[in-house]
Amino acid sequence: MGFSLDHVMERKYDFDLTYITERIISVFFPSALEEQRYRGNLREVAQMLKSKHEDKYTLFNLSEKRRDISRLNPKVQDFGWPDLHAPPLDKICSICKAMETWLNSDPQHVVVLHCKGNKGKTGVIVASYMHYSKISASADQALGTLTMRKFCEDKVAASLQPSQQRYISYFSGLLSGTIKMNSSTLFLHHVLIPAIPNFETSGGYQPFLKIYQSMQLVYTSGIYSVPAPGPQKLCVTLEPALLLKGDVMVKCYHKQTCNSNRDVVFRVQFHTCTIHGAQLWFGKDELDEAWQDERFPFEASVEFVFSAGPEKMKGLETLRNSPSITVDYNISDPMVRWDSYENFNLHHEDSLEGTAGHWQGLVSGRTWPTSHPATGRC
Repeated sequence: MGFSLDHVMERKYDFDLTYITERIISVFFPSALEEQRYRGNLREVAQMLKSKHEDKYTLFNLSEKRRDISRLNPKVQDFGWPDLHAPPLDKICSICKAMETWLNSDPQHVVVLHCKGNKGKTGVIVASYMHYSKISASADQALGTLTMRKFCEDKVAASLQPSQQRYISYFSGLLSGTIKMNSSTLFLHHVLIPAIPNFETSGGYQPFLKIYQSMQLVYTSGIYSVPAPGPQKLCVTLEPALLLKGDVMVKCYHKQTCNSNRDVVFRVQFHTCTIHGAQLWFGKDELDEAWQDERFPFEASVEFVFSAGPEKMKGLETLRNSPSITVDYNISDPMVRWDSYENFNLHHEDSLEGTAGHWQGLVSGRTWPTSHPATGRC
């Protein structure tokens, strides 16, 4: 049964250290924790872990790479990705496989999941490993599954973003076979987004899209201006159509009218190997940021239109925008060009080739397609 050291230690700490199972530990630090206090608490965590587990633990860092984490702990594996986001599917695979390998190599081995920021990242990995361990569950693993489920429900469920929940479902579905892999090429032609004339309190709505593939920026749209009153939807047409493979993230920003700032309207992550058909819809409750934003209409949705080839799609003339919507294609403004993930990627180069994270041979006795950004397949 899970328990927190906060409940048994007299001193109040700035972190939450929880034994999810006897061999899987979560260490969570709030994102607002001041740097010096974080470093001090990190030392205390390392001392606690060493006093109880000696060198029998591996720390899986789900946040930014830090030298002090490696210095304080005997074994560290860095798997960090941006806060509030879903990790790539291959990364989930890599973490689950590495956890299994470490835990199976010695009955005294324990895994420590470290996260500074939102608890949702820990929740994604715990929930994913819960599904992963079901594949060949022993009696001990079955008990562990129950405690992992309780941890997810009690501690992290409210912190999960829609895309994080989607990626847990992807992983579970791919493991169980309920999601069939799609290896066909996908070209994105259109994105239909809600027109929200009064996104700002003073009125105004100037949305633009950024599209990422494997966290690399591959497309920035022009800046749209929507009059009030105006249409309910506007269509962003990609010419030429954009070939997408693997993990995709689409982020819609609003360029503020009176200054050089921007707001996130919605963010959505999906994987092309799960797409079957020419259209993909996401309602408000499936969109990061928007799902808790009162400015985003409850009935609004985001729609993607795909095809298997780059040629213009016929019969979609109705997707043209009305003349009242104008587009500024001059995207040289630094605020528009700024890629908020660029520095993170510089510090977190993921090389999936040659790792245990490939789908191929992920679970004993199963055959999996490989997944890599350089290939056209999952």
